[in-house]
Parts: sequence; C-alpha cells; structure tokens
Amino acid sequence: MKGLLSLIFCTVFLANSIVAQETHENRSVVISDARIDSLVNLHIEHSKKYPVFQGYRIQILKASGNDALATTEEAKTKFINKYSDANVYLTFDEPYYRVRVGDFRTRLEAEKFLRKISRKYPGAWVIQDYINFPKYKYEKL
Repeated sequence: MKGLLSLIFCTVFLANSIVAQETHENRSVVISDARIDSLVNLHIEHSKKYPVFQGYRIQILKASGNDALATTEEAKTKFINKYSDANVYLTFDEPYYRVRVGDFRTRLEAEKFLRKISRKYPGAWVIQDYINFPKYKYEKL
C-alpha cells in the first residue's frame, strides 16, 4: 500500500512538472551590452590596420656579407619556381638577409611543409614570426 501511494505521488508530481514547463518555439531573446559591440568594432578596425598575427614560417636561408643580397634573391627565385603555391619573404635585419616561406597558423602545419621541402633545403627550420592571414584551404579527410 505504501509503495502504491508513493508511485501515485511520483506520477502526479512528474506529470505536473512536465506540464509546468513553457515552450517558446523558435524564439530566443539576447540581451547584450553595447560595450561588446564597440569592442568587436574596435577589433575589426585593428585587424584591418594590422593584418598580421603570430604564427610560423620556415626559414630556408640566412646570409650576411657582400653577396648576401644576391644569394638570398637567387634562393627566393629558385624556391618560387619550385613551390609556386607558397608565399616567400625576403627580409633584412642587420647584418643578415633571410629568406622565409609560408604563412602557417600552427607549428604542426609548418612542420608538415618542412618535411615536404627538407630534401631540397636540409638547413631549413621552423621559426615563430608575424604572418599574414593565410587563405583557407579545404582538405577532404
């Protein structure tokens, strides 16, 4: 008798709680602070002004001396001819000229490309650098 009474009580209680819930089909109310919109706009303006962020590149050559510019320009041209899909950057930070390639978001992406070019450029290594926004490439799994 006690078990039957408990079962009836639970059934009535659960049925009441199910009916008590209101349903709002396809409606949602978002209450946001105006400061959030101003921060988003500030971020957009900053991204347009400075379109770079921290990422990785592969440095294939670092040279100094009288013929360093000619050497690095030649290496840049050869790399572009061999791997036309990668971005190549020639930079100068006294006293070195550097040839860096790629715009990689993660070190894993950079390491993958480094393995691809390691036979041709055995002295290449991955470095952290400010990169341009790379184009999104969709890869099927």
